[in-house]
Amino acid sequence: MFAESLNTGRAASVALLYLGDRAARQRADPAASRFAALFDALAAAGIAARPAVYHDDFADEVEAQLREVGLVQVWCNPVEDGRRRDRLDAMLRSVADAGVIVSAHPDTILKLGTKDVLIDTRDLPFGSDVQRIDSLQQLQAELPLRLRGGARVLKQHRGHSGIGIWRVEREPSSPWLRVRHAQRGSAEQRISLSDLLQLLAPYFDAGNGGHMIEQAWQPRIAEGMVRAYLVEDRVAGFGVQAINALHPGALGEPPPPPGPRLYHGPQLAQFQGLKQRLEAEWVELLCDRLGVARERLPLLWDIDFMAGDPATDGSERFVLCEINVSSVSPFPPSAIAPLVGAIAARLARHGW
Repeated sequence: MFAESLNTGRAASVALLYLGDRAARQRADPAASRFAALFDALAAAGIAARPAVYHDDFADEVEAQLREVGLVQVWCNPVEDGRRRDRLDAMLRSVADAGVIVSAHPDTILKLGTKDVLIDTRDLPFGSDVQRIDSLQQLQAELPLRLRGGARVLKQHRGHSGIGIWRVEREPSSPWLRVRHAQRGSAEQRISLSDLLQLLAPYFDAGNGGHMIEQAWQPRIAEGMVRAYLVEDRVAGFGVQAINALHPGALGEPPPPPGPRLYHGPQLAQFQGLKQRLEAEWVELLCDRLGVARERLPLLWDIDFMAGDPATDGSERFVLCEINVSSVSPFPPSAIAPLVGAIAARLARHGW
């Protein structure tokens, strides 16, 4: 059934792209996908949408499908099953050049969706003490000095799900370091600096970005993290996680496993101040700093914040942790209606 739908021409004006194998592509059914509610909402709005199950092995076939639609919404992590996005990003740039609206466009991802955004925005209201580390030699020379001021978090250039994010702390009155990977299930290690350098060496390979970002540890992470979901420049919901990947554990015990992320609509009272700051100021500051035009903002993206030290006037302060642009799923149900509206508006602006 799906193979036949590839020849429906421009009637299928939207494609939702996500990863899968040949069998998944052949049996693709909107009602059975994890985006079923979005497919239903698009249909209710009169927008025809089809799944575009993607794999590098049949990238040319997917490209032909995408060239027949007006817009493609993409869900694909930077690294998935050992594969990077190189082939996919090249294909998405090609279809974008042919006039298809791509969200998020690979060029926008490189501006917003890598850990370099922490360097680019460190002097903005949501910034923090952040350093760029370009070599193992630099890390060896500088990290011990900064660890005297407290724990640091080292982050690979581009990743997801806590992969490549390491908390490092000096053990008091000892040459040893306590190190924990943010990837789910990782235990704390007690290692030397030379062992740490060996552990982090792959992140300095050119294929992995060639550098790392080092951020000061935020002690209030024990209070949880908040994820603001945005449709273009408006907050569409929140995700609140009380126990996260680097949540500190009790002395001598492993850290607690991460808890669930609880989803809320944009009216969540606890974070109305954050919503107001994002919509009135912070998204614009971010776009101006990174050179992202409003019309190139992702249709759906999210920003993770940690609680920082209170501002000098006593008001709550939020510290940027990361921005997710490549594969924002799951997301709160409250994001579906504004996402459909944004899709319709972009299609209309492009003559659909």
